[in-house]
Amino acid sequence: MMTESVFPQLEALLPHVQKPIQYVGGELNSTVKPWESADVRWALMYPDAYEVGLPNQGVMILYEVLNEREGVLAERTYSVWPDLEELMREHKVPQFTVDSHRPVSAFDVFGLSFSTELGYTNMLTALDLAGIPLEAKNRTVDHPIVLAGGHAAFNPEPIAEFIDCAIIGDGEQAVLDMTEIIRAWKAEGRPGGREEVLLRLAKTGGVYVPGFYDVEYLPDGRIGRVVPNRSGVPWRVSKHTVMDLDEWPYPKQPLVPLAETVHERMSVEIFRGCTRGCRFCQAGMITRPVRERSITGIGEMVERGLKATGFEEVGLLSLSSADHTEIADIAKGLADRYTDDKVGLSLPSTRVDAFNVDLANELTRNGRRSGLTFAPEGGSERMRKVINKMVSEEDLIRTVATAYGNGWRQVKLYFMVGLPTETDEDVLQIGDMAVNVIAKGREVSGQNDIRCTVSIGGFVPKPHTPFQWAPQLSAEETDARLGKLRDKLRGDKKYGRSIGFRYHDGKPGIVEGLLSRGDRRIGDVIRAVYESGGRFDGWREHFSYDRWMQAAEKTLPAYGVDVAWYTTRERTYEEVLPWDHLDSGLDKDWLWEDWQDALDETEVEDCRWTPCFDCGVCPQLDTSIQIGPTGKKLLPLSVVK
Repeated sequence: MMTESVFPQLEALLPHVQKPIQYVGGELNSTVKPWESADVRWALMYPDAYEVGLPNQGVMILYEVLNEREGVLAERTYSVWPDLEELMREHKVPQFTVDSHRPVSAFDVFGLSFSTELGYTNMLTALDLAGIPLEAKNRTVDHPIVLAGGHAAFNPEPIAEFIDCAIIGDGEQAVLDMTEIIRAWKAEGRPGGREEVLLRLAKTGGVYVPGFYDVEYLPDGRIGRVVPNRSGVPWRVSKHTVMDLDEWPYPKQPLVPLAETVHERMSVEIFRGCTRGCRFCQAGMITRPVRERSITGIGEMVERGLKATGFEEVGLLSLSSADHTEIADIAKGLADRYTDDKVGLSLPSTRVDAFNVDLANELTRNGRRSGLTFAPEGGSERMRKVINKMVSEEDLIRTVATAYGNGWRQVKLYFMVGLPTETDEDVLQIGDMAVNVIAKGREVSGQNDIRCTVSIGGFVPKPHTPFQWAPQLSAEETDARLGKLRDKLRGDKKYGRSIGFRYHDGKPGIVEGLLSRGDRRIGDVIRAVYESGGRFDGWREHFSYDRWMQAAEKTLPAYGVDVAWYTTRERTYEEVLPWDHLDSGLDKDWLWEDWQDALDETEVEDCRWTPCFDCGVCPQLDTSIQIGPTGKKLLPLSVVK
C-alpha cells in the first residue's frame, strides 16, 4: 500500500483551484511524526471544508491527545471542494492528509467527527477518493477502520453500512483505549483479520459495530428489535464520559490556520454538559452530567494557548458559559491579566437570565464591544414552557434594557420555528418581542440607532431528547409561518426598519430530520444523493432539496416508508427507536415523562440547584454533577512550561 506523500502530484493541481492554501498544511502547532515511528496511525476528519473543520475543537483535541502518545501518530484531512475533487479524480490523486499528504487509505483508523448529519455525503466523497470501499462489508484487513464520532454518532444508523464502528460520548480516553486494542492486534500479526479487531473493540461495551447487530422490522415499517449477531457483543453500547476536565487540558497547542476560518480565536472549553433541561437540545441531554473545569485550569490553558498561538481573542466555550459557577471571577481575572495585551474575551451566547452588565463589561473590556446574542428560542411564554426554556419576556426586556442603557446598540435574538404544539400566534409573538426590545432600547438609551436582529432556525427533533417522539413541521408549513412573521415585521412602520430578520426556509430541516431520526434504510438515500452529485449539504449554495427528495422517492418505496414517515410522523412510547440500543445514560421513561410534561406546558428546574429528577445519567454511568466554587482565584501566573 502506498504510504509516501502525494504532494508532488497535488502541487501541480493547486494553481487551478480556489483557496489552494487550505490544502498545503504546515500550520503553526501542527504535528508531523515519522511514519515509521508509529505502531498505530489515525487520519482524523471533520467532514467539511478546511475553514469550518480546522477550528473544530473535537478534532483538534483528539489530534493532540493521540500525537502525545508514544508509538501513535494522528494527521488531519478535510473535505476538498468540488473543483479539486474533479482534478483529483482526473489525475488519480487520493484523499490525503494535510500534515504529510499521505493517502488516507494508508492509515489504521479513519475517524470522522460529525457535529451535524449533513456531512454524510462528504464522508462518502472522502471514502471514494481514498479508494476505500463505501460499504464496510467490502473492506479487507488492509483498509482503515472507519470510525464515526461526534454528536450525530448518537444515532449512526443511517450510515451503518458505511462505517465500521462508532464511539458515542467523550473521545479523549476512548481513542486511546481503542488505539491500544489495535496496537495489540497488530503486534500479534492481525489474527482473525478485520472481524477479529472489530470484535475486540465491540466486546469492550463502548464501541458500536453496526455489522454485529441485525435489525428486524415489523410489517408496518417500524423496528421490531435490534439483536446482536455475535456472542460477547453487548445488547446496549455505553457512552464515554470524561469526568475530570483538568486532567485533559486540551488543546495545549491550538492550531493556527493558514487560511481564513469561521473562528479566528483561541478557544477554551470551560465546562462540559448542561442540566438546564431544554427539551429540544440534544447537546445538553447527551453531554450530561455537568463537569466544570477549575478556574486555575482555565487560566493555565488560556496562558499557554495565547503564548502558543498569538491570537487576540479567547472564546470561553460551553453550552451555557455564563452558567459556570465562577464565571464572574474567570472573566474579571482574565480581563485583568491581559489588559496590557488587549486580549478580548467572548462567550458564544448568553442566557437571558444569566446576563449581567458587570460580566458583559469584563468580557468586552480589552476587546471590541460587539452585539450581544440571546436565545429565547420560543416566541411566546407558552412555547417557552413547552420547551422548558424558563425565561419570561419580562426577563428579556429587563436584560436588553440593561444592555442598551450601558452602551450596547445591537442585540441578536435566536428563535426556533416548528416546535411541538406551536401555532401561528406563537410565532407572530416573536415580532411583538422584537418590537418591545427596540422600543425599550430607544427609551433607555435616548437613541434611535438601536438594532435588533431576529434569527430563526427550524426545529428538528433529535435522538435522546424528550422531543425524539415529536412530529416535525413540514417544510411548507414552516415557510408559511415564517412568511407571516416576515410580513408582520416589514409592515411595522415605526420599528420594522430597526429589526433585521434572518431565517432558513423549511427544506434543509426536513433533510436534517430525515437523517437525524433515520434508520439503516436511509443509507440508500444518502448513497443515491452522493452518486447524483450531493456534496457540502450544510452549505446553502450546495444544498439541493430536490436531489434529496428524488433520492428518497427512488429508494424508500421498496421499504414501504417515505420522508414523511421519518419526519412529520409522531412516535409512540411503544415504538423501538433506531438508537435505543445506544445508551446515552438517559432513562427512556424519564425522557417520555418529560415529553408529557412538555405537552402539559410543565417546566422542570435545573437539577444542579434542586433535588435530582432521576434522568438516569449519574447512577447509570457512575458519574455525578461537578461544580464549584473552588474558592480559588485567577491569580497572575508565573512562566507556564
